[in-house]
Amino acid sequence: MIPYVIVRRIRYTFFICIIVLALIICKLSYLQFFQYDFLMGRALDLWHREFTVSALRGSIIDTNYEALAYDVPSLSVVCVPNEIVDKAYVSNILSTILNCDANIILNKISKNVSTQKLQPEGRLISDEQANAINELNLTGVYLVQDSKRYYPNKAFLSHVLGFTGIDNQGLAGLELQYDELLKANSGSIQIIFDAKGKPLKKYHQSMISPGSGMIVQLTIDKRIQDVVERELHQVMLRYEPKNAWALVMDPNSGAILAMASKPDFDPNSYQEYDASVYNQNLPVWKNYEPGSTFKSIVFAMALNENLFDMNKDKYNDRGYEIVEGARLKSWKAGGHGLQTFLEVLQNSSNPGFVEISRRLGKEKLVQYLKQFHFGEKLNVDLPGEAGGILFSDEQMGDLETATTCFGQGISVTSLQLVSAFCAVVNGGYMYQPYITKAFLDPYTKDEIVKVEPQLLNQVIEEETSFKMRYALEHVVALGGGRNAYLDGYRIGGKTGTAQKAVNGAYLSNEYILSFISAAPIDDPKVVIFMAVDAPKNDVQYGGTVVAPVVKEMYADILPLLNVEPVKTQVSRVYQWLDPVYITIDNYVGKSKKDLPKNMHFVFSGEGDYVIDQLPVKGTKIEENGEVWLYFGEKTE
Repeated sequence: MIPYVIVRRIRYTFFICIIVLALIICKLSYLQFFQYDFLMGRALDLWHREFTVSALRGSIIDTNYEALAYDVPSLSVVCVPNEIVDKAYVSNILSTILNCDANIILNKISKNVSTQKLQPEGRLISDEQANAINELNLTGVYLVQDSKRYYPNKAFLSHVLGFTGIDNQGLAGLELQYDELLKANSGSIQIIFDAKGKPLKKYHQSMISPGSGMIVQLTIDKRIQDVVERELHQVMLRYEPKNAWALVMDPNSGAILAMASKPDFDPNSYQEYDASVYNQNLPVWKNYEPGSTFKSIVFAMALNENLFDMNKDKYNDRGYEIVEGARLKSWKAGGHGLQTFLEVLQNSSNPGFVEISRRLGKEKLVQYLKQFHFGEKLNVDLPGEAGGILFSDEQMGDLETATTCFGQGISVTSLQLVSAFCAVVNGGYMYQPYITKAFLDPYTKDEIVKVEPQLLNQVIEEETSFKMRYALEHVVALGGGRNAYLDGYRIGGKTGTAQKAVNGAYLSNEYILSFISAAPIDDPKVVIFMAVDAPKNDVQYGGTVVAPVVKEMYADILPLLNVEPVKTQVSRVYQWLDPVYITIDNYVGKSKKDLPKNMHFVFSGEGDYVIDQLPVKGTKIEENGEVWLYFGEKTE
């Protein structure tokens, strides 16, 4: 028989166990019914891993929907440190595939974090690298969707487009200007793992789809940009200047059709270039003294004030004018003699423009400068715009007024000069320049916002603009712009040869050569400006270096704009330094003995008779140019 004391102890123990069990059941019931959601959420937070899925950045396209910048899907490496057992082994394997230091990867995958991006070493890896990692099936190493910004045309329009950084954020150009519109919210994939790092099949992976940024459509016409890029590239090769840049604008709206700066860079690998290259979009950033191109603007001011009849009133250029004790000389020794004011513009006579400055006066000049918006930003939709530099009212005396009138002592941007010139030739209407045409829906491509031309003010009368078009055409046909003369197309413009000021003194051997022009000048459809900084290997005048290049641009651009050639235009006056052009005849069917002796032929092929030729009949070439002839057997 069990003693009563023992029985009592057993009963007490049993009751205590019952109470403990009841408490446990109550606690479990409380956790199950009242704290389940909270505890389950905490557990899932510990179990799940989130992998970012990059959003697609919006594309940038030209006015004809040609892609200029877009995102290309790619893969990046993400690790889950807690799942990697042998971190040293994994680091060595990945470093071999990713071509980087193993210690860098080891430090990253040893961090106490849920997921770790291998960035930049494992971001946007190649297909070969992705396949190599995939085949290893490394625990804790994952490949996730990412995106890479791609510029299919490489250096094409590079200063305008800019580039993105390692996280696809805009860092320069339009990529920076419209970063908030181009970027979109990233998505994610969430996977639940157990303590051993294996996915729990009970819980399905969830995904938040990534977004897509807006499409930015530009006013840039890729066809015109191609022409500009090609010609600037040739200028850099031939003249080896420090810089060269060009700007093409629609004078009737302010829309920028092309913009380029050299030297340029490839946005796909911008890290390989110095910041001084990719941070200088010269048409909007560079302040410089415009030189004689500015005379076209001042001449329009004077005509608008009826200060002279440019065809009848005359000025005697003796080679210099004295202003406040300063001797302001003509570029031509001895001056141009007695000339009409139209010839003052044609000959780019500095003393003649000193006379114009006297007639115009300080007050009127300052008034017009403000109306043309010189000395202030035009708020173009591009980063880095400069505002130019003008004399203050207190500084502006007779000397400063005179030098300003022939483009010296002031600084402007090419954007300001081109915008003002557009007003001079389009009837007098000053438009705000812009480069963005519309913002499009990334899925439907429908226009969400369309950018309309913005008229700032009318600066000169339409009659004045009519007279200026006449005058500028004569500058190209008879004056300093002769090398831009193009048979069949009426071009008007003004050359410039500007001294460069450094530390308050002008350099004696470096100039910025430029040419600003419009065509067809009787009804302008396009304005082209080009500048070359300190070219070598040629006479340093805008008319000799830049004007011929702009002529080549017009030869290709005007047909693109459906401008038909004309049969009548102001006849060009040739001078002894100007190249002489001849028209090619038809040589097909002729034998070698029948060919003219004064031509330069290049023979190719076997046979006695010409069966093909380049250039074809009717083409104009310089008199010392070559004609290629292909010989074969004569066919009946």
